[in-house]
Amino acid sequence: MRTVLCYGDSNTHGQIPGGLTLDRYALHQRWPGVLAGELGDAWHVIEEGLSGRTTVRDDPIEGAGKNGRTYLRPCLMSHAPLDLIIVMLGTNDLKARFSQPASEVAMGIGCLIHDIKELAPGPGGRAPEILVVAPPPMLDDIKAWEGIFRGGPEKSRELALQFEIIADSLEVHFFDAGSVAACDPLDGFHINHDAHRALGLALAREVEAIGWP
Repeated sequence: MRTVLCYGDSNTHGQIPGGLTLDRYALHQRWPGVLAGELGDAWHVIEEGLSGRTTVRDDPIEGAGKNGRTYLRPCLMSHAPLDLIIVMLGTNDLKARFSQPASEVAMGIGCLIHDIKELAPGPGGRAPEILVVAPPPMLDDIKAWEGIFRGGPEKSRELALQFEIIADSLEVHFFDAGSVAACDPLDGFHINHDAHRALGLALAREVEAIGWP
């Protein structure tokens, strides 16, 4: 059995658009659950989504626990050996409090890739396969979140290109979630159950396409 870790934020956790933080889609509706259903019994899919998680940044309001880099290493060690790690982060780095351009959000993704390769939590102490997923762009209307994500929608439309550049330079796999899924108008930055399904199905095909020995 192969193992894949899905490492992300609220759109991996399955937060329902327009709802509260703990309003969450059922396991089989979230994209990691859809992925598990598609890959079948030959794969163990681990869901590791946290609302508000950033790539490498401590959140001065929500706390240091939102830093995706801080938690990544113990998470990898806990679940090793891992054949594949899917990383879908970046949206929370666009909060106005961080003042980060899309290119530096991509650099944060690059740091996570370096950390994964350095730890080498794959079978036999090797580096696992890594799939970087650019999150779907935010909508222009993000309702009550406009002040928190001021300037974020425009930057979010640049993430896919910047993530692809980083992924190519570090020789890992890349997928643009925006090619199959869009954020829901209820809040403008979370994906609904239809988008979760579309993303899970698309990622299953990406996983199958990797040249597994």
